[in-house]
Amino acid sequence: MDSLEPLHAHRPSRRLFLSCCAGVAGTVLPAACTSPRADRVHRAADVDWRIHDSGPEDAVLGYSDQVSVRPGQEVTLRVSTTARGFRVLAFRMGWYDGAQARLVWRSERVPGRTQREPRTHTATRTVEADWKRTMSFGTDGWEEGAYLLRLDTDDSHQRYIPLVVRSKEAAGRTVLLHAAATWQAYNLWGGYNLYEGPDGGYRARSTVVSFNRPYDKNGAEKFLVYERAAVALAEKLDIPLAYTTGIDADRDPAVLENAAAVVVLGHDEYWTPRLRRAVTRARDAGTNVAILGANTCFRRIRLETADREPEHRPGRSVACYKSSYTHDPHFADRPDEVTTDFRHDPGADPESSLTGVLYEGYPTDAPYVVHRPGHWLFEGTGVRRGDAFDHLVGVEYDRVTPQAPTPRKLEIIAHSPLRCNGEDSHHDSAYYTVDSGAGVFAAGTMRWVEGLMAGTEENGRNHGMDRATGAFVTRTTTNLLRAFAEGPAARHRPEPEPNAHRVYPD
Repeated sequence: MDSLEPLHAHRPSRRLFLSCCAGVAGTVLPAACTSPRADRVHRAADVDWRIHDSGPEDAVLGYSDQVSVRPGQEVTLRVSTTARGFRVLAFRMGWYDGAQARLVWRSERVPGRTQREPRTHTATRTVEADWKRTMSFGTDGWEEGAYLLRLDTDDSHQRYIPLVVRSKEAAGRTVLLHAAATWQAYNLWGGYNLYEGPDGGYRARSTVVSFNRPYDKNGAEKFLVYERAAVALAEKLDIPLAYTTGIDADRDPAVLENAAAVVVLGHDEYWTPRLRRAVTRARDAGTNVAILGANTCFRRIRLETADREPEHRPGRSVACYKSSYTHDPHFADRPDEVTTDFRHDPGADPESSLTGVLYEGYPTDAPYVVHRPGHWLFEGTGVRRGDAFDHLVGVEYDRVTPQAPTPRKLEIIAHSPLRCNGEDSHHDSAYYTVDSGAGVFAAGTMRWVEGLMAGTEENGRNHGMDRATGAFVTRTTTNLLRAFAEGPAARHRPEPEPNAHRVYPD
């Protein structure tokens, strides 16, 4: 959210060589079955997938021409490094007996070079690197899933480039929906993102951001914090999975057809209207929806194609004018596509009609308080009414707001008092069903996926959350994913007991 907004603002094993346009060969490492339900738990793991030393800011940086590819398609990288050379290692993220990754491909050494300084387009303050192509390689034998490409330089500096190897279809599977547009919205590489400019101020922010640049920090921070642990758990459960991004579901909504469930990961704020319609249609056709975060589907965006760089693929820019929406080129003639918040005019359509909850505020840090301990989602956790899990609510949160469009069969299962920006309020986790039988769960806190790592050495200190919190979130999410993988939840799990009118009386 913006700092200026108030509280209520808102296969057989084989080995082969792959050609690269830079003349670099790579090796596909031995792999087992590539079916959607492959034995991921017992596949060989690689514990050494993490970054050990990122080095100076310009030590090594890179980006891909694609947010995602299908298995077998080519990947093109554009890399800048101060080192004489580097290699690319491709890690598929998952469970792998807790190691969380498996090395599937490794390039030969690639000569390094320093690329040009980025340019900033004045009108929209859009930063683009526009670097020359460094290398391309195929993905034959790569399994569908979430990948980190790690750039390793001769002098031992490292950065990530995230990549999704997406599924062609998802019938009968649980779709993990990766939030690439949100990754890019927060990307401050080059000094600008959708929140601020070089001076740190909101007024100097970009109104359009481009994928034609590296990600800041380690190159994959948003994936690692808000998505990785959910991917690992889903693969550990060995349920049939499919993988895509919100950008791909916008381009081809059919990818969600007949899915058992769609899982919206820990921070997925930026949605196109077309993506929202696709998820809503899937829900109304019987696809369950799990929302493992907060602030979901809050910003209405538009994917644009820049004509400045013909080499780059379509939809490589994310437009979101926010409070400057009158400057959006579509303001005069296409109000339903003006890029502001979904709840705001023009074309107001609050996210709660899909999510069941409404984004309310930032920042907060509060215990997660159980309200309906007998709900099937909490089975096996041993919780009682009023049990609290410290720090699980934050840093952004949602609540049920009956005055907003709210599904009829909705049950508040956690109701957590908190304080945000000097005001008292509540966080809610909610569950509802629709006539198709689909169930929708919204965690209502941005820390839910981080909670899966609570009490471990992963992800820093996890905001002080302890092992009991990690166990609670893991069991609840396990119940959720297993149930949703079985098909429309209302057909095999108890219906919700609507209680919003009692929790929030008029």
